[in-house]
Amino acid sequence: MSVANVKRRQFILGALSTALAAFGGSRLLPSIDAAPPRQSPTGHGGSHGDGVFGTVGEVDHERNGFHPSDLLDDFNYGDQVYEENGRTVREYNLVAVDKEIEIAPGLFFPAWTYNSRVPGPTIRCTEGDLLRIHFVNAGSHPHTIHFHGIHAAVMDGVPAMPGMPFETVGPGMIQPGDSFTYEFVAEPFGCHLYHCHAIPLKRHIHKGLYGAFIVDPPEGRPEAKELVMVMNGFDTNFDDENEIYAVNTIAFAYNNDVIPLKMGERVRLYLINVTEFDLINSFHLHAEFFDYYDHGTTLTPTHQRVDTIMQCQGQRGILEFSYQKPGMYMFHAHQSEFAELGWMGMFHVTEEEHHDST
Repeated sequence: MSVANVKRRQFILGALSTALAAFGGSRLLPSIDAAPPRQSPTGHGGSHGDGVFGTVGEVDHERNGFHPSDLLDDFNYGDQVYEENGRTVREYNLVAVDKEIEIAPGLFFPAWTYNSRVPGPTIRCTEGDLLRIHFVNAGSHPHTIHFHGIHAAVMDGVPAMPGMPFETVGPGMIQPGDSFTYEFVAEPFGCHLYHCHAIPLKRHIHKGLYGAFIVDPPEGRPEAKELVMVMNGFDTNFDDENEIYAVNTIAFAYNNDVIPLKMGERVRLYLINVTEFDLINSFHLHAEFFDYYDHGTTLTPTHQRVDTIMQCQGQRGILEFSYQKPGMYMFHAHQSEFAELGWMGMFHVTEEEHHDST
């Protein structure tokens, strides 16, 4: 076992066993004791406790201010939407806020967030829309927003270079208490992301300042059940190694609240990797294959009928698949340690068939 693995295992078995006592039995450990099935209080699905890895105890999602099941399809098409000179304009409001988030039962992380959640809001629009993103820095450190896509340098959200005029690099870092409006036309269509680009970059991203940025093609895509998953990790003791892995922040979130699907329905999964301190992350789907659209910038798959893909940090893509048989199906990172430390979930496919109208 590597030194890194020893450190991570020592952390999980040591620090989290302390949390076990402090929080009445909450722990993050592989369990062979089947927990009794329960219905999610939000109605998103049931608990799955049939001997798979997961947490004992529950994260206080109300305290966090968001539920990971809601993050799957919480698309923000604009706080204000209107027409201007023949073009659709969408305005969004993002606020950087320091906030402690419970990422596993009894385990808290001092996050930097957009709009008090990690990941930040999923910004969605159509290619060609004019976007105005009003950013307020209510945090304790300088921050920016950098959008992946095509735009002018002044809207790129990177630190200003010494001696360079605004017209060349834009405002640079937005200081605490200050604000700035990023404005650009959304292009190209695809599955993108946004994140803070302040220095040190790895800390500003790792602490939680990122979110999905989906630009739809003008002609749209076929009807599907759409989900967003942002793969992330958390260095809880700040030694430049992650102790917790997840999609959408909460360890084993979709083991505890499984994702319901209908047999035969097309699923479109927007997958984004923002994991820091590890070179790659991955997604593996059990008992089915998917078509993969790297970056989502094409309408034809870049990979057909695969069940595992890898992404470096900042890479993203769209997966499309459908299950033809009912049952409970696992998905997870195919780095086994990532799965054991939180990056694992379940789809619950029911027999009620979905009839695609397209």
